[in-house]
Amino acid sequence: MSNVDLILGPDPGRKRPVRTEPTQRRSSQRLDALLDAAAAIVDESGFERLTTQMVAERAGASIGTVYRYFPDRVAVLHGLREREVRRFRERVAEELQRAELETWWSIVDVSLEVGTEMYRDEPGFSVVHGGSFELAEDQLEPELADRMARLIKAEFDVDVEISELRFRLGVAMELGDALINRAFERDEAGDERYLEEARRLVHDYLAEHLGAVRVAINAA
Repeated sequence: MSNVDLILGPDPGRKRPVRTEPTQRRSSQRLDALLDAAAAIVDESGFERLTTQMVAERAGASIGTVYRYFPDRVAVLHGLREREVRRFRERVAEELQRAELETWWSIVDVSLEVGTEMYRDEPGFSVVHGGSFELAEDQLEPELADRMARLIKAEFDVDVEISELRFRLGVAMELGDALINRAFERDEAGDERYLEEARRLVHDYLAEHLGAVRVAINAA
């Protein structure tokens, strides 16, 4: 897709910046190691129990090294979340480049499938939907909905206002993401009943509100 870079776009400004931005390869690797440790702890114990000391011990680093990058545990969680959101967007973009998409509907399907797969194989991905710590204002769903809406308009030129498309996609993705998250809370492999309901509800909701657009595109 010629406009798939709309899914990537520039990274949003950090609400809670790391203390030291990595400028060298070794520094970048150290930061990744800290986030890898945080991801492992989140998967094992939940993000509520994560501490900077636990991150230091798991990464084999000093607590001073952790504080060099992150002032507190919440900053660690935000750093991990930003990395997971970035990786999610990158994987969606990669899948869209590989797929042969005849309609905009497939863009929605790809994003749901990528989200499901990242729960399975991306350590710490559950932090993206964690609600027990203060999240930045750029939540995943509204940001992704905006990017998806702009991509759909650019690629398919659908006859619907961008604001309406963005709103409907945002609601649909929140419904889907909540059920996908619940599926992996119930079963580490993902409860298929919840995953199927996620897909069904997203499709039903968008068909109800954007069905005419969908039919028009499919008929083209």
